[in-house]
Amino acid sequence: MTASTICAPPLAGRTGQKGWARAADEFGLTTVLLFGVVTMVRWLRDPSSPIYIADIDVALVVIGILSGTVVTALMFSRPGRRSGAHMNPAVTVALWLMNALPGRRVPLYVVAQLAGSAAGTGLGRLVWGPAVALPSVAIAAIKPSPTWQAGSVFLAEVGAMFVLIVVAGFLMAHPRRIRLLPYAIGLAVGLVIALLGARSGGSINPARQFGPAAFSGQTTDLWIYLTAPVLGAVLGAAVHHLLNTRFNAYRNHPQGEPPCEPQ
Repeated sequence: MTASTICAPPLAGRTGQKGWARAADEFGLTTVLLFGVVTMVRWLRDPSSPIYIADIDVALVVIGILSGTVVTALMFSRPGRRSGAHMNPAVTVALWLMNALPGRRVPLYVVAQLAGSAAGTGLGRLVWGPAVALPSVAIAAIKPSPTWQAGSVFLAEVGAMFVLIVVAGFLMAHPRRIRLLPYAIGLAVGLVIALLGARSGGSINPARQFGPAAFSGQTTDLWIYLTAPVLGAVLGAAVHHLLNTRFNAYRNHPQGEPPCEPQ
């Protein structure tokens, strides 16, 4: 979700950027992201690791910081600047609804992101071996706290993604603030992992859970992690449009006079 891609006016009309090439960028970016996630969890949650962190809350804070940093770095990378660095089907849907991505690219991006999720997870399994299958690692698959019901997990995922999209939309709408977007997204990802990781799972990304769930077999709550972030993104995009409409109306009529209607 880079500034250079999101804020370019209507992306659908731009030339020189083929959907398949940008989808390939999304595949590569998501592969790197998921490999990084599997690597973090493998080394921080394997009891035999020299940097093992036994306290799950502390471990999730560290994983959140590292994940947010990786996301921000990927957004600034050359492939990230080309494709927009969504790495998240829910973000892709939101940007389409916010008129920042042509609809014909949505299925290409989503398929590429899910495939990248599987590829990155598989690569992590290949590189790190049996250690990633340990119960404490579980190939980086997310699962909610036993004390959280499915409805609570669903609402947490919806709410977190909703807030992220509203914040991103706010930055996108103001050229002076757009350069803060990669940092804001990285910070948001880190906070969600740190604050919700031990509770709802803190995913807010269907691609984050797709590959790990497929490889680990932890698919009980997969439907939540695939659907809730998308719903949150849709709601966030709707609020973005509403706020933009209200702001533009106020800017054009600061004294509150409504625009003239044709008689």
